[in-house]
Amino acid sequence: MNPVYDFKGQVALVTGASSGMGLASAKAFAQAGAAVALVDLDAGKLGTAVEALKAEGHKVIGIECDVADEAQAKAAVERTVAEFGRLDMAYNNAGILGPMCEMSQETLEGYEQTQAVNLRGIWTFMKYELRQMKQQGSGAIVNCSSLGGLVGLPGRAAYHASKHGVIGLTKSAALDVAAHGIRVNAVCPGCIDTPMGSEINPEAMKVFLKEQPIGRMGRPEEVAAAVLWLCSPGASLIVGVALPAEGGFVAH
Repeated sequence: MNPVYDFKGQVALVTGASSGMGLASAKAFAQAGAAVALVDLDAGKLGTAVEALKAEGHKVIGIECDVADEAQAKAAVERTVAEFGRLDMAYNNAGILGPMCEMSQETLEGYEQTQAVNLRGIWTFMKYELRQMKQQGSGAIVNCSSLGGLVGLPGRAAYHASKHGVIGLTKSAALDVAAHGIRVNAVCPGCIDTPMGSEINPEAMKVFLKEQPIGRMGRPEEVAAAVLWLCSPGASLIVGVALPAEGGFVAH
């Protein structure tokens, strides 16, 4: 049973919000009473997600955006504030797997695309989220790192580099703004049952799950529960943390 949060009168922004952990988190914020801006590059899936939430009576908007583009990120945050009047919570979730091969076989194009989405995409949004939150004197941000931000696995160098970077970015930003009433943390999901997770080779997945003590993939809603807690008053003393949500993989 998950805790019940009251986010009425508050505003949340979620990137990568058309599916997986982003959509689960957007739904959870909305169900807790927040107005939510769903941000995603896929206009079709984004529209479907927004309409479904509106049909349930939630106050939401959809914003098509390439998170790696600073101008688009700035515009997305500004539109959210223009629509809802403020910004209290953000889950910077958008990400890609990038090349899955031995590092010596990675291409520069694949490496740079992975860093652009996974790392620069969080930098771009957090930059403008923090500007708004500093004006308000309050706010909470959760950045999506990964199990890959805590450990190394073969064949994933570009991805792991980006996700390690997210943790460093999170910790530094957290120290920048803690005195302004703003908390910045990261969540580190492991193997989660999402469209991205389905891109992983099934045989590789079987091997991986043998090392995951709970013996199963995580659910997007389980990550969303961690995100909402980190944004809630219940986590008021949590600053600059990279919270594992991976079924115990890093415990051994």
